[in-house]
Amino acid sequence: MLMTDVIVKKREGEKLSAEEIKFVVDGYTRGEIPDYQMSALMMAILLRGMDREETLQLTMAMRDSGETLDLSAIKGVKADKHSTGGVGDKTSLILCPMVAAQGVKIAKMSGRGLGHTGGTIDKLESFPGFNTGISEEKFIENVNKFGIAIAGQTADLDPADKKMYALRDVTGTVPSIPLIVSSIMSKKLAAGADVIVLDVKSGSGSFMKTAEDAHELAENLTAVGKLAGKKTVAVITDMDEPLGNAIGNALEVKEAIEVLRGEKKGELLELCLTLGSCILTEAGIAADDAAARKMLEKGIEDGSALEKLAELVEGQEGDRRAVFDTSLLPQAPVQFEAVCDRTGYVKHICADEVGLVSMHLGGGRATKESVIDLSVGIILKKKVGDKVEAGESLGTIHAQSIEAAKKAAEMLNACYTVVPDPVEKPAFIKGIVR
Repeated sequence: MLMTDVIVKKREGEKLSAEEIKFVVDGYTRGEIPDYQMSALMMAILLRGMDREETLQLTMAMRDSGETLDLSAIKGVKADKHSTGGVGDKTSLILCPMVAAQGVKIAKMSGRGLGHTGGTIDKLESFPGFNTGISEEKFIENVNKFGIAIAGQTADLDPADKKMYALRDVTGTVPSIPLIVSSIMSKKLAAGADVIVLDVKSGSGSFMKTAEDAHELAENLTAVGKLAGKKTVAVITDMDEPLGNAIGNALEVKEAIEVLRGEKKGELLELCLTLGSCILTEAGIAADDAAARKMLEKGIEDGSALEKLAELVEGQEGDRRAVFDTSLLPQAPVQFEAVCDRTGYVKHICADEVGLVSMHLGGGRATKESVIDLSVGIILKKKVGDKVEAGESLGTIHAQSIEAAKKAAEMLNACYTVVPDPVEKPAFIKGIVR
């Protein structure tokens, strides 16, 4: 079999066989197929597409390119969650303890962030001493003991995706639904969960800019998950503004704790209740979404969800006291108000640009080698639909210096679109694909 023949076949819009797809993935992972040929094939896939069967075969070949997690030693139903990204997305910190408190096992592999803010792993390291690099044995032991563990992805998990993802980023082949689906689902399938729930973002702060594109991605993700034998649900949610109010690692951890304490309502809680309800119903823990929601709400009210977060932290060598006393989390020395220079109603907040403000402060990574400052970020005080007066604060900047804070305040002001007339806030949950 020749790589050139496979490239030409897809260039002409023909369907690739399972054998051809496996040949490509295995050869590229081993270094036998060069980047330039893989780039040509991925561009052909972007332009010509793949059907569901091809996408499934690509996903499975990528899954099998390295080790897969064997979770058979974990008793009960195992669930995993994935978000397609966004600014201020601290959902896993809330959702996973909520669901684990109801008896579903959370065995989650997460990555670090590259860009605006840290990933779930970075955020968890805001807890003093938290160890994201636990062994597979310890990972399984913790899930059996506490019902939850969240660790960093191992180097041997889905190595094909690591190579292909990096190549897509520099060859203009990122916006291909078959390549997005295979990238996400190969990692989720390699991680071994029984139930997979997907948070598919839609809007200016996400990769899928329209609800139609997000729905197409959600349908493809769930279809591949089901074809692979997994219970899979996708929830389409709004990302036309940052999620919640906090952007920045320790600040997002603090906001997550406020939600688990029952102190904070709004779209962040709504998202976690919706995703959590999908998990509990698919896992057979609840009869329907309404019953599941009541269970999750009770877990917040009785404190069991917050206690589950403390068990997660303690089980991975972190200081559980920080769950109950957030002053123990990293704190920036400077707090500075970003004052609005006009009166009106907030029509839009450019989520991507707000993410860049956090990155300017040191809360994100420009490269994989960048060191994140866990303490810095922004607390938004005004969201879409809110009225704002000139001289009012749009948000509090948490920074290492007054100079950095002032610059960030200017940048944050530019992220806001304020109009004279009242604004209707759009629906946050845009659809569920089962």
